[in-house]
Amino acid sequence: MPEIITGGCHCGNLKLKFSLSKPFSELPIRACQCSFCRKHNVRATADPDGKLDIFIQDKTKLSKYHMGLGVTDFLVCKECGVYVSAVMLDQENNEMIGNCIVNTLDIEQDKIQLSEAAHYDSESAESRLERRRSRWMKVNIV
Repeated sequence: MPEIITGGCHCGNLKLKFSLSKPFSELPIRACQCSFCRKHNVRATADPDGKLDIFIQDKTKLSKYHMGLGVTDFLVCKECGVYVSAVMLDQENNEMIGNCIVNTLDIEQDKIQLSEAAHYDSESAESRLERRRSRWMKVNIV
């Protein structure tokens, strides 16, 4: 039976339902080393065979921040400032894919393994897209 972990931003405007195909302990935890992620102390994960549902209570309080290649929406709550996920449209498959920010999950900290530093600055646009297609998961935004 799949594991489901809930979470969301601090004020509750953005709620998450992370449906896993395998135990959370088997998922890699990555700490991107770009300045945005370092400043947010991001630890991110994804389950390529899982799914992330993002429920938005008030869409006017959602910020979609862009940087780098400009093809990814970094979802941040305008009310409480919490960054919950990075998502993008995979145009080849015409579906949203993304990751989940581990810090936003309702999970005990001792169940979260140490993060691995991840450096993506030298990637080309093509290699970044291929990495995301292989590592990220389907995302449904409601």
